[in-house]
Amino acid sequence: METTVLKSNWLVASEVELIYRTKIKASERPLIDSSYSAFKIALETWDLDKIELLEQFKVLMLSNNNRVLGVYEMSSGGITGTVVDVRLLFAALLKSKSTACILVHNHPSGKLQPSDADKQITAKIKQASQLLDIALLDHLIITPESYYSFADEGVL
Repeated sequence: METTVLKSNWLVASEVELIYRTKIKASERPLIDSSYSAFKIALETWDLDKIELLEQFKVLMLSNNNRVLGVYEMSSGGITGTVVDVRLLFAALLKSKSTACILVHNHPSGKLQPSDADKQITAKIKQASQLLDIALLDHLIITPESYYSFADEGVL
């Protein structure tokens, strides 16, 4: 009697297919050429009715020529903080084909100086970005009127 071996579904490797579809021409995407241009673009994405109410964390996802591929809203929190999951941040960056990024979050208090938590999350993201070869260009803390740039201050 001959034994027939049937392949079970779990024996067949799952297939992953990468597809990238863009809806906007590269030349039509905003260009980031300074911390100020990043601040202005970030402000355009913010709900100004909430910028002084609750803390939010967003990521400007950039191409290799610093054109904005998209803006990912990582989290919305409370009055004094919000949670940043580094794994979700890099999942979004990898899916968007980003080669660089700029972190942006607001301080509802209006105080622009980075907290210890701000410095720690920046260092953690910088370490991960180096491993994945995605340049962390800056981290901005914003208010409706102004901003603090980690890069401009030499602390990135």
